[in-house]
Amino acid sequence: MAQQANHPLPAGHQLEEYTITRQLSLGGFSIVYLATDGEGNRVAIKEYLPNSLALRAEGEVQPLITAEHQGAFRYGMKCFFEEGRALARLSHPNVIRVLNFFRANETVYMVMEYERGRTLQEFIQTHRGEVSERFIRGVFTRLLNGLREVHSHKLLHLDLKPSNIYLRGDNTPVLIDFGAARQTLSTDQPMLKPMYTPGFASPEHYGSRKDLGPWSDIYSVGASMYACIAGCAPQAANERYSKDTLVPAMMRWEGEYSDRLLEIIDWCLNLNHFYRPQSVFALQKALVETVTPPAPKEASSWLNRFVDKYKKAGR
Repeated sequence: MAQQANHPLPAGHQLEEYTITRQLSLGGFSIVYLATDGEGNRVAIKEYLPNSLALRAEGEVQPLITAEHQGAFRYGMKCFFEEGRALARLSHPNVIRVLNFFRANETVYMVMEYERGRTLQEFIQTHRGEVSERFIRGVFTRLLNGLREVHSHKLLHLDLKPSNIYLRGDNTPVLIDFGAARQTLSTDQPMLKPMYTPGFASPEHYGSRKDLGPWSDIYSVGASMYACIAGCAPQAANERYSKDTLVPAMMRWEGEYSDRLLEIIDWCLNLNHFYRPQSVFALQKALVETVTPPAPKEASSWLNRFVDKYKKAGR
């Protein structure tokens, strides 16, 4: 089935105790809605609806799934349901809270807390070239608290990128939109292609993905920190294997950020997963180290010229 745009459920549609208000986002894997529960509280509802396998026409409620795609669709739906079950066990201020999950309309829905704010991607676009080291360290140190909780439950995020990091009004980060269900659709279902975001996906995301682990999410953290400074994603990992043109952070922003922060970013972006931080704790420990801000380049070079002149004068 060719890629297509699925029509969202209409405003006012009732899903169990929830009433759809409007569509929040539409992706290749799901549709996210703003809704209210039976007590009038706002919630976000994610609907499993991969547009490569199912088609919902305007005015319809149930999607059309051809016999050819029934097996793949149901397998993906099972993974999505298991993802909801796993996330519902998590309760952490830096991880999106799953409140409920249920089956309806021949598919599955995941109900989450509705958060006010914006994504890190939106923040980067608004502050392009002006994202401070203090902001990066503050956001990612707290984000890693949430990721540690995820990993402690034997889960991986696997789709970590600025558009999946939500910032509340006080810039507290929240991990959203896990890729666990998508990434589970792997080699035993050849008709299902894994979904990932080039630039943020680790090298292990490509191929058989047998080496996926916490270090894979850590690569994505490094890519997201890189994007905070660069304003865009780094070169895709599979392209780096063929011809690595990614300029290391230590070279690209020398003197603009502390050497330690730039070293950490390059450490996370190592193509060999054995040479990255092996745990979130190791990365977090490095991020919270006290560092001395770099001296401005112009001031440093001016000082060097002054010292040289002073020495030549024999003083």
